[in-house]
Amino acid sequence: MEKEAHEQYEYARRRLRQKKVLYFHFVLFLLGSLFLFVANRFFGFGEGSTQNWCIWGITIWLFLFILHFIKVYITDRFMNKKWEREQIDRLVALQQKRISQLESSINEENENKI
Repeated sequence: MEKEAHEQYEYARRRLRQKKVLYFHFVLFLLGSLFLFVANRFFGFGEGSTQNWCIWGITIWLFLFILHFIKVYITDRFMNKKWEREQIDRLVALQQKRISQLESSINEENENKI
C-alpha cells in the first residue's frame, strides 16, 4: 500500500511541476510578446523591414505555447504510467492469446497426422 501511495504522490508532484512550468511559460509569453510589440512599435527595431516581424514572432511563440498546453493538459493527463501499464497488459494478453491459438493449431495438426 505504501508503494501505491508513493506512486500517487510522485504523479501529483510531477503534474504540479508540469503545470507550474506551463504557467511560467504563459507569463513569459505575455511579457515577451509585450516586449516585442513595444520594441517594434516604439523603439523602431526592424524599421527597414516591410513586414511586421513582431507579429510573426508572437504567432510562432503562441503556436509553441499551444503545443505545450496540449502536452500538459491533454497528452500527459491521459497517457501516464497507468495508461502505459494498461497498454502493456493488453498487448501481453493479445500475444498470449495468439501463442495459445498457434499451440492449439499445432496440436490439432499433430493429432490429425496420427
